[in-house]
Amino acid sequence: MDGEQGVRGDEPPRWRWRGASWWRRSDEWQGARWPWPSTLLLTFFVLAGSNYAARQQAGERADLDAFARVLLVIGAGLLLWRHRRPVLVVFGTAAAAMVYLGAGYPYGPVFLAVALACFNAIVAGHRKAAWTALGMLWAGHVLVAHWLYQWLPPSGDSAAPWGQEGVIAAWVVAIVAVSELARTRREQWARDRAERARAAQRRADDERLRIARELHDVLAHSISVINVQAGVGLALLDTDPEQARTALTTIKAASKEALGEVRQVLDTLRTPGNAPRAPAPGLDRLPELVSQAAGAGLTVELEGSAPGLPPGADLAAFRIVQEALTNVVRHSGSRHARVRLDHDSGALRLRIDDDGPATGTDAGGSGNGLAGMRERAAALGGTIEAGPRPDGGFRVLAVLPLKVKAKEDDR
Repeated sequence: MDGEQGVRGDEPPRWRWRGASWWRRSDEWQGARWPWPSTLLLTFFVLAGSNYAARQQAGERADLDAFARVLLVIGAGLLLWRHRRPVLVVFGTAAAAMVYLGAGYPYGPVFLAVALACFNAIVAGHRKAAWTALGMLWAGHVLVAHWLYQWLPPSGDSAAPWGQEGVIAAWVVAIVAVSELARTRREQWARDRAERARAAQRRADDERLRIARELHDVLAHSISVINVQAGVGLALLDTDPEQARTALTTIKAASKEALGEVRQVLDTLRTPGNAPRAPAPGLDRLPELVSQAAGAGLTVELEGSAPGLPPGADLAAFRIVQEALTNVVRHSGSRHARVRLDHDSGALRLRIDDDGPATGTDAGGSGNGLAGMRERAAALGGTIEAGPRPDGGFRVLAVLPLKVKAKEDDR
């Protein structure tokens, strides 16, 4: 159907202003409430003001009769549709005012309905229609006041002074200028609202990704340890009960730690802004991480020392090492890994190597784990390089700046 935009999903139908459908309802005001109170008040004011004007202009203009009052009611009553059909209303009010003036009725607040209809049309985005309606009204007034007055009532009327046309033109320009200013401000407010909504959505997306990374890193590491130890326990349950007991103890400790960290993430979701109950892990917990990896059957050599890092960078560095070791446990045939920490005045370098070979198609880790490491590094202005080594095995190399630039607040 011409002029109607296609509907996708549960979106309400909206309208385009093109072709023969330019006069249809405005999509911006579709579903707006009917402005009954303001329309009734304006209609009363127009009728009362016109009656007063008729008494002041008695003998100069035609007396108000039933037809004049019908025109006044029509012109003001059309404003009831000003939010739904602004183009139709601006032309309708201009036509009613033109017929009213052409019939020789008194000058008065009849132009008020036209001004309001023009203002609404311009603010709604129908500038050309509003300009055209005002231009036609002004041109019609010039014809009536300077040429057609000889054949139109009241009889014996003379041509209007040209200075009056200048005053009317000035009023038209003033109405258009005020309307354009209101339209510009309204569009600016709409852009500001849209930008704030996009900024809020970006913050929500960043927070969602952060929580997803945290949950992935915590659960992937702990469940990998639990999975390995469960296999050991099952294999040794009958032949070596003491070793099976050790495996079960490791499972209990890993699951307890995982539950604690997951609970901390969930507490942050329930009460955002509150300080966490426990400090976030950092590189000072690397020995603990090495011990957990040993419980999963992985020997880890730790070289170098960590410098002082901001809390966010410290957590990111710890999670990167944790994810890299988890990937070695899950995806590498090697039971040996090396973690090297090196730093200078500007950056911290983390290098995690294993000797391979890969035990599955996900050599080096799953897509989510590597993506999470890259996101953590990128959020701090750092980089991640991950891939097979020329001599076999897999390497993860992370470079993190020691001084993290504060993110500019979303506006």
